[in-house]
Amino acid sequence: MIMMVRAATAAAAALALSLPATPAYAAAEERSAAQVLPIGVAVTALPVAVEDRTGYQRTSFRHWNAGDVPADGCNTRAEVLLAEAVEYPEVGPGCTLAGGLWWSYYDEKAVTPAGSLDIDHMVPLAEAWDSGASAWTAQRREAYANDQGAAASLVAVTAASNRSKGDKDPFEWLPPSPEALCRYGAEWTATKLRWGLAVDELERDRLLDIAAGCAGTDVEFTPAP
Repeated sequence: MIMMVRAATAAAAALALSLPATPAYAAAEERSAAQVLPIGVAVTALPVAVEDRTGYQRTSFRHWNAGDVPADGCNTRAEVLLAEAVEYPEVGPGCTLAGGLWWSYYDEKAVTPAGSLDIDHMVPLAEAWDSGASAWTAQRREAYANDQGAAASLVAVTAASNRSKGDKDPFEWLPPSPEALCRYGAEWTATKLRWGLAVDELERDRLLDIAAGCAGTDVEFTPAP
């Protein structure tokens, strides 16, 4: 599987060691329950349903909340940035981030500073609503919108690529970098499987097209609590 690279400096490692055991820092334990499927098999495991956006409001998904480690003073957005930093930023009062470097895999660009990045929901909030989240409780939608229990769920990318994607599914939008295609298809599929979300027919067919060109790519996911 083409996995998201989460690099950190010695300072990042020291920070992680100082934090209490939480879902974000218990990833190794969660991975023990992970399911791994070839990408084509994973796509066919997705339920197919007609999408319905009736009643959708972005405010139905509370984000960004206090994150997985409320005591660190960082919200979910900042915690994702810290987890995905290629070069670790300085963390100031109120979890302000200075410096640092990130890699936006959608368009293969190095990005700094942190304010130049968006945190993308791999499966956008509106798409999640269409695909089953409309029936969830407010608490489950909040958990989805702030999910750090799987590396694929939230990803730091250039603002331009995130805003180009918007709330589009893979039939409507794919990353501009060809090298990102297999990873993106696998991570989209993993996120939908993790949260029990459906796909529509056009979306499924596009994912199957991606899978056909991504032999050897696996989809790893753990069902959300």
